Amino acid sequence: MPIDPFLEPLLPQFTEQPEITDHPAWRAEVNRQSDLLFDTMGEPGPAVRERQAFTLPVDGGHIEVYVYQPFEPGPHPAHLFLHGGGWSQGTIHGRFIDAACRERCIGARCVVVSVEYRKAPEHQYPTGLNDAAAALHWLVEHAGALGVDPSRITVGGQSAGANLAAALTLKLRDEGGPALTFQLLEVPALDLTFRQPSCHTLGEGYGLTFHTLELCRRDYLTAEALASEPYVSPLLADDLTRLPAAHIMIAEYDPLRDDGTAYAERLRQAGVPVTLTLGEGHIHGSSAFTRTMPSARAWRDEVLAVLRRAHGVPDPVPALQDT
Repeated sequence: MPIDPFLEPLLPQFTEQPEITDHPAWRAEVNRQSDLLFDTMGEPGPAVRERQAFTLPVDGGHIEVYVYQPFEPGPHPAHLFLHGGGWSQGTIHGRFIDAACRERCIGARCVVVSVEYRKAPEHQYPTGLNDAAAALHWLVEHAGALGVDPSRITVGGQSAGANLAAALTLKLRDEGGPALTFQLLEVPALDLTFRQPSCHTLGEGYGLTFHTLELCRRDYLTAEALASEPYVSPLLADDLTRLPAAHIMIAEYDPLRDDGTAYAERLRQAGVPVTLTLGEGHIHGSSAFTRTMPSARAWRDEVLAVLRRAHGVPDPVPALQDT
């Protein structure tokens, strides 16, 4: 279908990522602008029983996680959430990410653990992936104190966060780590060699550009040759068997669209249960515009329904209609 009418006049306002000389200052400004955009485009997330901040020791430093608790008594399923931002930006402190975590916590009745993994280029691959793994191990080790059922832990992410989520399932399988029951991948970046056709056919004019993708890869990797590594490009892994079931959500006008389509097919061939849905009319990231786009709210509803099924949580009882 055509691009969503709400998005079409906005496209000229999306600019390419510039060449960055001061990443901390640039990152802070991007986060500030994102929070301002939220006030126009995003719906605040619902109240949760509690949001706690924890600082975790990791190899070479520390990372922060936010833990969101639902109101119902536990133990609860848990969802490890990895935000997007091209591996170099984004933060759990941002308002878009906070709203998404609150929505999942209440709408899917689960504990949500949002991970502030360290950012490139100061911390290049595999730091972000290792931080995600450390957060998962911490979640499992502290499941009792957090009110979590360790047999019902899922992982999800958006864009670069979906890349880390998919890579994490491979890493855990290969290393015999804690078992995840499900992976939810939204607009995932899964082939950093950029071989998929949509990287080129949709690489101009739809917000996220091919040039920006190249800059993100350059910041994330110490060498372009690493792009073929399976934990960098899960789509290129030789073996995708014995991975958790997956739900993949792609956007119609996203240069990463074909990454998700191809990954779903490869998982299916490997015997992994997988479903794939297309956000018609969407561009990369527009699913966050829940205040202004009905289709973004439908995307959110799908996320919550998928997580409820994955966690074995019943759907809410529909509200009675006035007669």
